[in-house]
Amino acid sequence: MLRLPSFALVLVLVVLAAGCGSKSSQPTSTADWADGVCSAFTTWKSSITSSADSLKGGDLSQDSLQSTADDMKSATETLESDLKDLGKPDTQAGQQAKDSLDQLSSDLKTDTDSIQTAVDGVSDLSGVASAIATVSTTLATMQSQVISTFNSLKQLDAQGELQSAFEQSNACQQLSSSS
Repeated sequence: MLRLPSFALVLVLVVLAAGCGSKSSQPTSTADWADGVCSAFTTWKSSITSSADSLKGGDLSQDSLQSTADDMKSATETLESDLKDLGKPDTQAGQQAKDSLDQLSSDLKTDTDSIQTAVDGVSDLSGVASAIATVSTTLATMQSQVISTFNSLKQLDAQGELQSAFEQSNACQQLSSSS
């Protein structure tokens, strides 16, 4: 029975390090924007974790891998949409923050496409092992991208408005405390 190595751990680390997004319209303040980012990441984390957990039951068939890859892709598409809906925060570095999230969305989409390609190539047990290795490696890459983006968001503006908004956000605090 094959297991997805460190899959859940990587997902938890991705989200804990990253912070967070939501399905709201243009935020009216930097605090609303930060809450939206944290809410979107919380939703994404929940979806990805649920998908990964479905593989822990030992069913590593091509169908179960395909279903998991489809779920991850759907969760990432939702995240991308949620982050785009947020627009930019009301700070001097607002456009840079939006551009950073747009780039993260694009990178995560590319990563889920890599997962999908690996899963599509599964035809036997060795293919399952290869797909699992690709998923694990890709999730580590996603973790790095999210951490990097989140850290840059907090440091974009000289006044520290974004960092303060993330620190004061209830959604980001709830995300941190849920681990």
